[in-house]
Amino acid sequence: MDKFTGKIKEIIDIVYQEEKEKIKEAAMVIFESIKDGGILHVFATGHSHMLAEEMFYRAGGLVAIDPVLRPFLMQHEGAISSTKFERLPGIAKIVFDGLDKNVNDPFIVVSNSGINAVPVEFAEIARENNHKVIAITSVSSSKNLKPRTLNNKHLYECGDIVIDNHVPHGDGVIETKYGNVGAVSSIVCSYIAQSLVLEIINLFIENDITPPIYMSANLEGGDEHNKKIYEEYKSRVKSLY
Repeated sequence: MDKFTGKIKEIIDIVYQEEKEKIKEAAMVIFESIKDGGILHVFATGHSHMLAEEMFYRAGGLVAIDPVLRPFLMQHEGAISSTKFERLPGIAKIVFDGLDKNVNDPFIVVSNSGINAVPVEFAEIARENNHKVIAITSVSSSKNLKPRTLNNKHLYECGDIVIDNHVPHGDGVIETKYGNVGAVSSIVCSYIAQSLVLEIINLFIENDITPPIYMSANLEGGDEHNKKIYEEYKSRVKSLY
């Protein structure tokens, strides 16, 4: 456990030192959109979808987040089948076309490996439709893997802004004779997600604009506070209801 904790701290420190300017750049893109009535769409498959959930419907978090969660691309309705689905070309366009999108809405697309067809094609389609794309991936790991895309592209090649999570090849950080264990991608991506949210909220504060943030429903006045902002965003953030 001590070794695992040390590895997590080490990677988060690297992300802070080497990716903070990109996180700030991405936060500015998202802030400019939200203040002008846009929302942020967050898409991923497999375990990476947890970043979308991390940013959505959290106390102290932003309301203007649309988590693009499709059960057949997540593990809980069939882990093995979800792995097969995320490798299939053509699915990304179906998912993308079904979204309520404004022209200034940015997208976050997350994939640790950055090689599967669905997240890579999704990022490409979003950019082709003139949306800013923020890609979150392990660049070094991805470069060592052959893409499962028709055009041989990796996710890191498809973002306007690329945030490297610096997760090592294979995700596990503890070596054993049976292979690497102790996956860290979800933990590091949660750190990146909350860092983005904090930077965006700070931009609202710096510009004397009230940020659209949730209050914990378990605190006094939380339900009343949230009800007002639900009404503003429920037509665009489908997962609210």
